[in-house]
Amino acid sequence: MAESSIVLILFGSFLVLLVMGAPVTVSLGVAALASFLYLDQNPIKFVQIAFTSVGSFPLMALPSFILAGALMEAAGISKRLVNLAESFAGPVTGGISAAAVLACMFFGAISGSGPATTAAVGMLMIPAMVKRGYDKGYASAITASSGGLGIVIPPSIPMVIFGISAIGLTVPPEAIAVHGEFQSVSISKLFIAGFLPGVVMSACILTMNYFRCKKAGYMGTEGGWDIAHIIDAFRTGFWSILAPLVILGGIYSGFFTPTESAIVAIFYTLFVGAFIHKELSWQDLFRSLETTTWLSGRVLLILFTATVFGRLLVENQIPAIVAESMLSLTDNLYIIWFMIIAFLLFVGMFMETLAAIMILTPVLLPVTYNLGIDPIHFGIIMVCSLSIGFSTPPLGENLFVASGISNISLEEVTVKALPFAAMSTLAVFIIAFFPEIALFLPRAFGY
Repeated sequence: MAESSIVLILFGSFLVLLVMGAPVTVSLGVAALASFLYLDQNPIKFVQIAFTSVGSFPLMALPSFILAGALMEAAGISKRLVNLAESFAGPVTGGISAAAVLACMFFGAISGSGPATTAAVGMLMIPAMVKRGYDKGYASAITASSGGLGIVIPPSIPMVIFGISAIGLTVPPEAIAVHGEFQSVSISKLFIAGFLPGVVMSACILTMNYFRCKKAGYMGTEGGWDIAHIIDAFRTGFWSILAPLVILGGIYSGFFTPTESAIVAIFYTLFVGAFIHKELSWQDLFRSLETTTWLSGRVLLILFTATVFGRLLVENQIPAIVAESMLSLTDNLYIIWFMIIAFLLFVGMFMETLAAIMILTPVLLPVTYNLGIDPIHFGIIMVCSLSIGFSTPPLGENLFVASGISNISLEEVTVKALPFAAMSTLAVFIIAFFPEIALFLPRAFGY
């Protein structure tokens, strides 16, 4: 009875405040505080839990990667990566739109953000596609849909948040008794595990793009590939290509941690932007710092209140009740995967990705423990599922960004983006049903 009362107060007040238009941070904080007062607990505990949540070392990677992404755009690194991807368009049907997908993969490897990836790639690729005869709505839709890869291809800000949310959770003893010991969750493992799932999602988007372009008559260039243009793009983009290689290579080799790799990326970008490309000005630097401060503060405020919200759920055994309820319906792993993914897709349509991860990880991760699902595998599925929310209404941040760049209606972009969302959903189910897609690389690298 006590548990049901807490659920009612926590989620009831949270949803009421959201419907009233309150920010997510305020909704989470007020709901958690109301529950503390209902349980007659000292509100000081609320503050202590919240401050502890933002004091972890791995969290330093968050503002560092945001700053690295902002600096890379200012230093001309992202522009050169997009130009390199565009040079591969050639005579392939839908080649330049496929290049937009590749550009999102490249930029995702340095930004870790969906909307940032859509904005950086869209500013260059949407006009280029329109110039080649593409419909504005389609050009915007493929860019918005591919922008979600920004949080799947490592490094990824949502993976950092999932790692921090999962590290504090204990494995239920009954799950260990049935399935044995589980792998520990680390941000390095998540980054390594995210690469192949990102490739699978990209492949599904590219497949859908090919057939839609063929139907619409969006053909490639008549003269074949321009080798001179490709070589020139490689030459001018050499230092830009090294950026994701430095970041991912250092993490994969174990030479430095994700937090350290973000610091390396910052200094690398400063060096390239100031001394090689010579495009990074003091004004750009201060603008990047301002962007980092604003975005980091916004994320940390959500983390501040969401951690308390999650702690209340765990302390009142809500995850165990959810797990028991799901397992009472069925013990078929595929059906449970279907329910989890469908739920995450629904949540991703209405809630910001980082808030959803911080709220739902304490609830769903214990469920997966009871099923013997590797926590790294689950983390990748959660991030991949929520990434689709960037291109699905009503929240759909990528849709708003792409619509703004192309100056066409949000409805037109949304309708043309839905088939790509369907293919991305298919990719998530493939990754869920074949865990080795996510777990092969961590094992291969000895994690």
